[in-house]
Amino acid sequence: MKLAIKDLKGNPAGELDVTFEVIETGRGTQAVHDTVVAFMAGRRSGTASAKTMGEVNGSGKKPWRQKGTGRARAGSFASPLWRGGGVVHGPKPRDFSKKVNKKVAKLSLRKAMSERLKAGDILIVDDFKLATPKTKEFVGVLRTLGVDGNTTLVVIGSSDAGVERASRNVLGVGLATATSVNTYELLRYDKLVFTKEAFAQVEARLAD
Repeated sequence: MKLAIKDLKGNPAGELDVTFEVIETGRGTQAVHDTVVAFMAGRRSGTASAKTMGEVNGSGKKPWRQKGTGRARAGSFASPLWRGGGVVHGPKPRDFSKKVNKKVAKLSLRKAMSERLKAGDILIVDDFKLATPKTKEFVGVLRTLGVDGNTTLVVIGSSDAGVERASRNVLGVGLATATSVNTYELLRYDKLVFTKEAFAQVEARLAD
């Protein structure tokens, strides 16, 4: 498979050969599911917490005597039956993270890349160097490339403070490096813009 390369002005700048094996079958679907579920679970803070009856602050005094009042017997102000009392089986801080082994993670990344390639959602640019780190220039590049109006992920070879500054306030646009981009990000956005260097680095990650 060959992909056309463009410069930041939208002009043709050559072609790129896809060297990794593009998955044509349904193989890898479960790996994608497992990886995305693990990614989303890992983003959960897990800080939800409710007090048990023993943790509720207050007196341990019995609300009223056991007999003779005509009311139901009560032993504690912290009873789960009472407003402000403890919570039965309530949430406690926990770790929601899930483990995904390396082979499954690599397969899911390959599957996601394959599907986006087949759908024609990947665009290659020779480089993504901005003359000035301005949001206006960044948006103009996206418009020139024909991806404005879509949610877009820009994948660059290495961190670039100028591109990061220019893109951080653009709604619906994400920025990632070739070493950090993951399956979730590849599937989340409508269009993917890779620099030639970044695409080569992702292919290296997919190498057997």
